[in-house]
Amino acid sequence: MSSVVLDKVTKVYPGDHLAVDRMSLKAEDGEFLVLLGPSGCGKSTLLRMIAGLEEVTEGDLWLDGKLANHLPPRDRDVAMVFQSGALYPHRSVRGNIAFPLEIAKADPQFVKDRVTELSKALHIDETLNRRPGTLSGGQRQRVAMGRAIVRQPKIFLMDEPLSNLDAGMRTELRMEISALVRSLGVTTIYVTHDQVEALTLADRIAIMNRGVLQDVGTPAQIYNDPATAFVAAFLNSQQLNLLSATVRTPQNQFVMLDFGPHQLTLPWSDPRAYAISQYTGGQVLVGMRPDGLAPVPESYDGPSFFGRVRALEYHGHEWLAYVECGTPGVPVPEPPDPRRKTNGHAPESTGLGTMLRRMFTSRVLTEENEHDEEQESGHHRRTDLIVRLGVRPAWRVADAAKVAVDLSRIMVFTLEGARIDAARRTS
Repeated sequence: MSSVVLDKVTKVYPGDHLAVDRMSLKAEDGEFLVLLGPSGCGKSTLLRMIAGLEEVTEGDLWLDGKLANHLPPRDRDVAMVFQSGALYPHRSVRGNIAFPLEIAKADPQFVKDRVTELSKALHIDETLNRRPGTLSGGQRQRVAMGRAIVRQPKIFLMDEPLSNLDAGMRTELRMEISALVRSLGVTTIYVTHDQVEALTLADRIAIMNRGVLQDVGTPAQIYNDPATAFVAAFLNSQQLNLLSATVRTPQNQFVMLDFGPHQLTLPWSDPRAYAISQYTGGQVLVGMRPDGLAPVPESYDGPSFFGRVRALEYHGHEWLAYVECGTPGVPVPEPPDPRRKTNGHAPESTGLGTMLRRMFTSRVLTEENEHDEEQESGHHRRTDLIVRLGVRPAWRVADAAKVAVDLSRIMVFTLEGARIDAARRTS
């Protein structure tokens, strides 16, 4: 078994900079686990701790069932591919791939056969006698992968290996990585900030932000049932429509989400209705993805918003419409940044909900101050619904627009950003 277990792992750099905060996560034997998050969220630091390139400050790291906090990198049976490839410029492609086996004093014939076999699988067999400086970026990354895989490690770590490549090369190499790693059955942890890479490659995705684990699950689970507004927004290829609404239950007949000029209603038969009704009289956040909205004629009498088309954007394969709907937008709540410690000690432990509440309150006050300033100067902030229109736009700029809302796809969150309208899955 080649599992990786992180038990409340924390990393603090000199200067009391908290990079990873009490991370608990497990990569199963043979699993392809993707660490996803914005730049600077701590995912590469986590990978380097697993590799032994960074020390664990607190918590336990278990590799293959053994405590590995103080295990030297050479004894971890881990191979790592970096963003830059980090090849030996004076060695040929053959020499780079063969290097780990040569260091291990493997049989020369075995080394030759293994390098030949692997180079064919990576489609670089015609470059074996060339130096890295003569290769393209995609070829260099293939060589780096070959060097990491050649000795058949128990754990394979990849730190944004495709980020320096163009879009076409990323797509091609992404498919090759997926096929090769799965054929080898090696436990793989892959770091990226690219949502498409995560969704297409992963058996499971772990989303991080500011050193904290936000959510973990299969790509379908994470996308369809995100734990927080941050996760829902980060996995969206377009900006998530996030609006504030008041929950009402008029005469207890149904649950209403009141946006001011617009209302959406859920019958009590909807499995989400009871959970949302617990916030009656209070504010919630409602998330709607652009592909959960659609243009409809004025005569449509289903759940909808109305407004005016402010702008259209052409994206090649589709058009996006920005519809002013007169409803205040809300910034995506994020957890507070726990990067600084006080007097060399960890900050007082608080629940994630409490920390998020403080963060959200601060941001709301900032937004309100900015709104007041804009009103005093005679200006107001536009709020748009982003709607996907397909290959041919149904509207023109300045048209009156009616937008149908797929109620099955809306997501409701607390003001702190926690999901409240769906039963959470078990890991």
